[in-house]
Amino acid sequence: MWKKTKRYSFLYSRYFANHLKVMMEYKTDFFIGLFSVMVQQFTALFFLKIVFDHIDVLKGWTFYEILFIYAIAFLGRSIHHIFFDNLWTLGWQYVQTGNFDRILLRPVNPLFQVVAERVQQDGFGQLIIGGIVLSIASAQLDIQWSIGTILMLIVFILSSGIIFVAINLFFITFSFWMVDSLPIVVSVFQLSEFARYPLTIYPRAITLIITWVVPYGFTAYYPATYFFEGSAHMWFGVLTPIIAVASFMIAYWFWNRGIRAFTSTGS
Repeated sequence: MWKKTKRYSFLYSRYFANHLKVMMEYKTDFFIGLFSVMVQQFTALFFLKIVFDHIDVLKGWTFYEILFIYAIAFLGRSIHHIFFDNLWTLGWQYVQTGNFDRILLRPVNPLFQVVAERVQQDGFGQLIIGGIVLSIASAQLDIQWSIGTILMLIVFILSSGIIFVAINLFFITFSFWMVDSLPIVVSVFQLSEFARYPLTIYPRAITLIITWVVPYGFTAYYPATYFFEGSAHMWFGVLTPIIAVASFMIAYWFWNRGIRAFTSTGS
């Protein structure tokens, strides 16, 4: 197990280094992509601020509490965006064109190869925005940081990223039967927008769906409430790492089942 981990860590470091070299060859494109994502995220925050210019609280939630939830969502999604964005292309770039046959011929885990073949530079902009928003919201909420709470925050952010990856992996795996399941993935991914806000503002049906069916609630809302004293869901956030591991295990099992069902489409 240790040798395999060491091998894949080395392989990914080489892939990642090569991707960075390519990015730096086109610095203008890199910074334009970075800036465009930052502007897009700032726009969402700007409209949120406009709403709170007219109200003090939203069903008991203040502007900076929601901003903190946004920050967790941004940071978790940035992990997915930077390192696992190539999953979106599985159907049309690998299955439909027959390129997945090439993946299967190599003595390396197929999922690793798909993931490692792309690093999305736009995700770095999301990471930067998430860090800025987290700092601003934390200062206004007067959260008392300690080594323990910082470690929990890191675990929650990593868990959030894993959940984003797991959900995407699960639904993109349908491409092995449908050739390209991107429309389904996009539709499901839209549900993640609900997780940027407190789940208590939604009808119970929506809350149940994004908590237990497609667990986007654990990508932002539940882990964020861990840091809010007196929150009804404060300790619910502790489940986030467990949900992340369980989600990924289910998604990876489904991925392996999809590979067994895969039939080449040719080129």
